[in-house]
Amino acid sequence: MAQPLVKKDDDRDEEVEYSPFFGIEKGAVLQEARVFNDPQLDPQRCSQVITKLLYLLNQGEVFTKVEATEVFFSVTKLFQSKDLGLRRMVYVMIKELSPSADEVIMVTSSLMKDMTSKTDMYRANAIRVLCRITDGTLLTQIERYLKQAIVDKNPVVSSAALVSGIHLLQTNPEIVKRWSNEVQEAVQSRAALVQFHALALLHQIRQNDRLAVNKLVSSLTRGSVRSPLAQCLLIRYTSQVIRESANNTQTGDRPFYDFLEGCLRHKAEMVIFEAARAITELNGVTSRELTPAITVLQLFLSSSKPVLRFAAVRTLNKVAMTHPTAVTNCNIDMESLISDQNRSIATLAITTLLKTGNESSVDRLMKQITNFMSDIADEFKIVVVEAIRSLCLKFPLKHRSLMNFLSNILREEGGFEYKKAIVDSIVILIRDIPEAKETGLLHLCEFIEDCEFTYLSTQILHFLGIEGPKTSDPSKYIRYIYNRVHLENATVRAGAVSTLAKFGAMVDGLKPRIFVLLRRCLFDTDDEVRDRATLYLNTLGGDGAVVETGADVKEFLFGSLDIPLVNLENSLKNYEPSEKPFDINFVPKEVKTQPLAEKKAPGKKPTGLGAPPPGPPSTVDAYEKLLSSIPEFANFGKLFKSSAPVELTEAETEYAVNVVKHIFDSHVVFQYNCTNTIPEQLLENVTVLVDASEAEEFAEVASKPLRSLPYDSPGQTFVAFEKPEGVPAVGKFSNMLRFIVKEVDPSTGEAEDDGVEDEYQLEDLEVVAADYILKVGVSNFRNAWESMGADFERVDEYGLGPRDSLAEAVNAVIDLLGMQPCEGTEVVSPNSRSHTCLLSGVYIGNVKVLVRLQFGLDGPKDVAMKLAVRSEDETVSDAIHEIVASG
Repeated sequence: MAQPLVKKDDDRDEEVEYSPFFGIEKGAVLQEARVFNDPQLDPQRCSQVITKLLYLLNQGEVFTKVEATEVFFSVTKLFQSKDLGLRRMVYVMIKELSPSADEVIMVTSSLMKDMTSKTDMYRANAIRVLCRITDGTLLTQIERYLKQAIVDKNPVVSSAALVSGIHLLQTNPEIVKRWSNEVQEAVQSRAALVQFHALALLHQIRQNDRLAVNKLVSSLTRGSVRSPLAQCLLIRYTSQVIRESANNTQTGDRPFYDFLEGCLRHKAEMVIFEAARAITELNGVTSRELTPAITVLQLFLSSSKPVLRFAAVRTLNKVAMTHPTAVTNCNIDMESLISDQNRSIATLAITTLLKTGNESSVDRLMKQITNFMSDIADEFKIVVVEAIRSLCLKFPLKHRSLMNFLSNILREEGGFEYKKAIVDSIVILIRDIPEAKETGLLHLCEFIEDCEFTYLSTQILHFLGIEGPKTSDPSKYIRYIYNRVHLENATVRAGAVSTLAKFGAMVDGLKPRIFVLLRRCLFDTDDEVRDRATLYLNTLGGDGAVVETGADVKEFLFGSLDIPLVNLENSLKNYEPSEKPFDINFVPKEVKTQPLAEKKAPGKKPTGLGAPPPGPPSTVDAYEKLLSSIPEFANFGKLFKSSAPVELTEAETEYAVNVVKHIFDSHVVFQYNCTNTIPEQLLENVTVLVDASEAEEFAEVASKPLRSLPYDSPGQTFVAFEKPEGVPAVGKFSNMLRFIVKEVDPSTGEAEDDGVEDEYQLEDLEVVAADYILKVGVSNFRNAWESMGADFERVDEYGLGPRDSLAEAVNAVIDLLGMQPCEGTEVVSPNSRSHTCLLSGVYIGNVKVLVRLQFGLDGPKDVAMKLAVRSEDETVSDAIHEIVASG
């Protein structure tokens, strides 16, 4: 039962939220539901009980089948009441209970009677309920009534039928599509809601027919839509037609654009905004086409309605990403929004101003933002910080004031994500603006003096170790770093020891002081800290002699680890102690290991003693062990790369085959993973005949057949080819699976003695240039690029032709080269007209390669690309350009 009302306190701050449903229980409510069976019904009492039942259902309370059936039958008895309010509650209850097919029959006659009633409220609600609970068979019986309801004079009834049609289109589309004429008539209705629902249903009926949608939009844009809601829908459909229009010509799209522009003069604000937003989101929109939309959005900025101000400033914020100059005229209006009571509006105004502002307005904006930052939540602050970072990169001369602002907010209270965003921004500015380096490093040093986040402290210490020694006076950072050894937890202390060692390695004048500090660390309470200090003292020559640090030590301290940590961890786990030491050069360099994607036939998988032997190993490490154990391939040398499995058969075929390409310096081995999916067959002497007529540089040298292939037990057969040493030879190979098939007796599982030779055609296989490049990432691309040097750099420009998007062009080049994207540069921002992508890898012969790709849109859809390659060998740099030129 609901608790009685309690007296409210005068002090509203201490007021406790009160719910009339507090404390109700399912059992008690089900007992109350017995009032539905009373001879003299009390409509008010029954409505209260239904309300409680609906509350329980919406709170996730589960009714058993028996309970739901009892409630349903009790509710159906309420149809005898003539009370309008109670009848509406009954309709809602039946919809929520979703009765089963056998129960629906009990209520169908009552609902059909209501559907033909003279009371409009009964008719509308009965239509909604019937369409919700009935199936296709009953729907055909009431279809005539529904068609009549769509063109009914009462808008409530008409809307109910149209909305039901929208829902039924998901389950019974063939029935709803027969209503097109009635729906077309409803589109001309004078009732706003009827027109809105009719247009939505008509579009859904025709949405898979592009020509029909074009005709619909063409006919309605001539001015027959009066409802603002329907007009908003029409604007969205028009935008969709413009986007999907294949020919982007003046004659094809201009009438639709004129309609959008005409909607900017509509009397309804929602229509004006929808049209303005649609224009700003058009592909290839010009500044001239944007002007009218920007003008109306500028008027909305000074509206008294917060929702209009928010909508306008959010849209302008998106436009500023692609057309910042078009938004500049709104800057004065947006500056007044910085003090808006709604913090969301103020944040969007700030970030838009930061995108569109000029160099002279930066200082004024900074003053306004300083007062504003303390009033907003962390998630809004992060948006502002990212906008400030972009502004600083846009106007490098203003780095001092912007950097000071970032350092001030870094000292204020805030959560981890907020502080991380600020630190990341300062790090990026230090890397991209050389003049900001020393100031930025000092700001970061001051921050770690009082930093509560271990992750940020270690990140800053690592960055200090890379950039600090390159400054004019590296010694001023030592104090900040050594303080961490005394005042922080073990993780930060270990990071500080590594940073001190980097200073000692790079700055010979600081070595004696660094040695003293590192020796003190030998007495630390933590093993990791002591071990690092011992390692670095021995590496740097901590015997007191100050000598120049060798190149191998600098590579050890500063070089990027080009081996994925997960691979290193697996190799260390698999290492068996022996006289032969662990060799890091034998750790696989693939970014991620690919399991062999074998197809399994559907069915019960055998277990226990009857189970087939486990499948082949799934890591690059295991591939190498597998291949070296086969005498025919043992002398091929070290495995350079194993590809991901390539499927050579369609799904659900008799035999499932995929192939893994193993690349050696002068050989390529194809490993065919085969699965027999027919229980009544045993395959023997399984081989793959490979035709290399379209791969002239390859010559077959060895093969290893598969002796037996039982049902659902994967096996492997191999074919090896010789190729010119160190050359990325490419070619196409056709494959034919050949085997002897023997029938198997299902009852005994024994195979017949005699078999029949058979063949099965497989898909063609290609060896491409990307197969000769390992995906190996670098932790800091800029450092790696600079340390590689420009001796063997090759730069050229290419036209990639028309593309659907910039992202498609970026992905195509990444796939062509088969290299590892760095620092998340494979992700292209929406609506971006230019993009830089960074790739790294190792070319066959263990030659490191770095690639910098710069993409830009040259015209509406044509993409141009500038390719810069640096490697340790000029022939490799040329080879990368040849791959792109021929790709």
